[in-house]
Amino acid sequence: MKITLKVWRQKNTNTSGQFETYKLDHVSEDMSFLEMFDVLNEQLINEGKEPVVFDHDCREGICGMCSMYINGRPHGPKHGVTTCQLHMRSFKDGDIIVVEPWRAAAFPVLKDLSVDRSSFDRIMSAGGFVSVNAGNAQDANNLPIGKEIADEAFMSAACIGCGACVAACKNASAMLFVSAKVSQLALLPQGQPEAKRRAIAMVNQMDAEGFGACTNTGACSAECPKEISLSNIARLNREYLSASFTAQVD
Repeated sequence: MKITLKVWRQKNTNTSGQFETYKLDHVSEDMSFLEMFDVLNEQLINEGKEPVVFDHDCREGICGMCSMYINGRPHGPKHGVTTCQLHMRSFKDGDIIVVEPWRAAAFPVLKDLSVDRSSFDRIMSAGGFVSVNAGNAQDANNLPIGKEIADEAFMSAACIGCGACVAACKNASAMLFVSAKVSQLALLPQGQPEAKRRAIAMVNQMDAEGFGACTNTGACSAECPKEISLSNIARLNREYLSASFTAQVD
């Protein structure tokens, strides 16, 4: 199949960017989207041109690195998949595909399609962990946790921090990401001792990073490759409100 790519090219954070058009012939429908970009970069290198910079790592849908805005949607047209899991059979011969980086003030473009998502790391560092010294690990079945709660915590923990929720939101809100990270600990006994401090610290850091407010449109969950539920945002609001009234934060 033949495709035309319109790819955002930007030298660095401090320069303006623009779309550049590339044509590819003989694209296999069995290629993943990132494999297609590998072919593009090989073609550019053979032509003596600079290859397109893009983030990737595992190529198995678990690391969240492959952040691309494809034809107006984070990770492309398929529901519940990352860019690396998207295959060229999702497109047709002769298609024009527009590829951009995430668009958010808190995700500055480093180069081309690569963005700086260290703001997520700082949110996690603000409170997304358990630091209470609880002694030796207990026996596996010594701390009973209901299956329903365990499943819900696991589904929240499935968030890979790719930032699609931010890219999909018209306010570039990180509420789905933060709420998933708060929920995965708030639901379990191990996370209870620091629950109040965690909710306030992570929300405050999210605001400090420049993410917008929640729009309540649900675009974040709709475009999330791991289908993180909006119910996490409701839980975060409850945790934050409760903590605001009762917690003593340093």
